[in-house]
Amino acid sequence: MLHGWPDIVPAYAARYTGLAGRPVHYPCTHRIPYSAMDYLPQLLTLSGIVLLACASPGPDFVAVTSQALGGRRSGVFTGLGITCAVAVWASLAVFGFGLLVQQFFWLYEGIRLAGAAYLVYLGARMLMAALRSGAGTQDIAQAPRLGDAQAWRRGFLVGITNPKTATFFATLFVTLLPVGAPAWVYAAVVAVVVCVTGTWLCLLAAFFSGGAVRRAYARIRRPADALMGAALVGLGARLAASR
Repeated sequence: MLHGWPDIVPAYAARYTGLAGRPVHYPCTHRIPYSAMDYLPQLLTLSGIVLLACASPGPDFVAVTSQALGGRRSGVFTGLGITCAVAVWASLAVFGFGLLVQQFFWLYEGIRLAGAAYLVYLGARMLMAALRSGAGTQDIAQAPRLGDAQAWRRGFLVGITNPKTATFFATLFVTLLPVGAPAWVYAAVVAVVVCVTGTWLCLLAAFFSGGAVRRAYARIRRPADALMGAALVGLGARLAASR
């Protein structure tokens, strides 16, 4: 029995034979879910947990905001790249690959170290660019921007090289979803994860690319870039040191 849903109908809800040989039926207090409404609580809980995970500061947050401050399209495409990576990890977790990554030490470590190295690389580039740049009031409209494909690729690499995403979804799905759920439930789970993640990251990009935010950023561009670069380096170091 997993997650509050019984594998079999409880004994007191089964059919018994009375002393007179006549069948006696007892009311069933639990039933195996079979309709969309039966899975609605799990899907809503999943949406809330994924939203909280997205809202917590981390590599995804820094990657999207740092690109959105330079332009909305860059921020949105970075967010879409991260969303595609999350969709890959969520889909693999449905098929059990997330638990497989957790069990094979060398695979988990390889992905983790690659992700840590990439975050440190991005952070170091931001730090060096901040040190080389001129005054903090430089016009950000003249700053070089990533193309759409480059921004998407950067977001995808940030998301796909974080193996903790795989173990997070694997653990979450095992905890929330009942054994024997139909295929459409797993498809709905992946769709919920993709919609929540993509919506949050695109809203984040829209907010940080707004005029007021960008004007404030233009006044403190050098220290802001240095801070975000240091944050990426710190996140990379933390990922490399974690187990």
